[in-house]
Amino acid sequence: MCADLAAIRAQFPALQRNHHGHPVAYFDGPGGTQVPWAVGEAMTQYLYRHNANTHWNYPSSQETDRMLAGARQALADFLGATAEEIVFGANMTTTTFHLARALGRRWQAGDEVIVTQLDHQANVAPWQAIARERGVVLRTVRMLPESGQLDWADLEKAFTPRTRLLAIGAASNALGTINDVSRAVEIARGAGALSFVDAVHYAPHALVDVGVIGCDFLACSAYKFYGPHIGVLYGRAALLNELDVPKLDPAPNQAPERMETGTQNHEGMVGAGAAVDFLAALGGGSNRRARLTSAMQALHIRATQLVTRLWEGLQSLKHVRVFGPPPSAPRTPTVSFTVSGVPSSAVAGALAARGVFVSHGDFYATTVIERLGLGEEGLVRAGCACYTSPEEVERLIEGVAELED
Repeated sequence: MCADLAAIRAQFPALQRNHHGHPVAYFDGPGGTQVPWAVGEAMTQYLYRHNANTHWNYPSSQETDRMLAGARQALADFLGATAEEIVFGANMTTTTFHLARALGRRWQAGDEVIVTQLDHQANVAPWQAIARERGVVLRTVRMLPESGQLDWADLEKAFTPRTRLLAIGAASNALGTINDVSRAVEIARGAGALSFVDAVHYAPHALVDVGVIGCDFLACSAYKFYGPHIGVLYGRAALLNELDVPKLDPAPNQAPERMETGTQNHEGMVGAGAAVDFLAALGGGSNRRARLTSAMQALHIRATQLVTRLWEGLQSLKHVRVFGPPPSAPRTPTVSFTVSGVPSSAVAGALAARGVFVSHGDFYATTVIERLGLGEEGLVRAGCACYTSPEEVERLIEGVAELED
């Protein structure tokens, strides 16, 4: 296995950057990770040598068909699906709006959709739109502010005979909380409802298996796991083929292409496949799925060590408040915090002066910020990625400590 940290870091050109004389430490991965050489090269080579539209009888078009099929298979291996169940789109938000419109055409006034207070707005607004357009009722499951976790009793009682869909995040991009989505999906199935899982923040940190989860739909974004800005949707093949999806009449009518409107971002699709192969190359095994399993397990061990040190280091600072579940609970290596008397934007600016890049604000998880009573400034968020080093974690902690002096 090649999960050696130095070897991983050597593959990311962004790590060569300096800011104010400091090597940059990128803790902004929850908003978008850096990209390895292999991903950029795959996209460049496609554009320079194979660029064409699809399904025509000449070499570059046929090469495009093969490369896009390869990208679908890579993402299928990444999610535990089949290539026919992988849909590409501009991003998770756009794809979810598209899916919501198709599902909404099946629903009647008074039908219900369940969302949660932990969710990113991309997994709330599309269902709100359908509620307005179709008279659908939106039910929202509470988050427990003290732990940053779901109120499971509230989730269970949210289901009624009119529930048509559960839309739930696998992990909170604001707090790092990991939800037991398999349990939630099982409850939805028992109530006769479909399930949609937002795995955008989860997929970079734990290998998804849609079969184990049992969901009907699942979305993620390649730019959160070292790829380009493109969204990915898994849908059960039978559902993808029967949905009344908005599409052009001459366009393909079989899944997955019937879900993809217009000419796609071919280079982005190729880059997404290359990102999966980058991760797979960090593990060992006889096939891509086995290599991904091995790699993600090794990366999880390292990430747990990093987030534990980051959590404990920040929590030891008397003017710092850390949010979300502790490292002993299911969580991603993403830690959000506030510094007493210092706006989150000012914290981020001070850390940037030390070459430590963190994000700040509400991260489009606006309900989480409201429930925590944090106002417009929101949180400071630091996420560990495959290239994060223990030294960078110490630099972040030291930078925050200086703000207390």
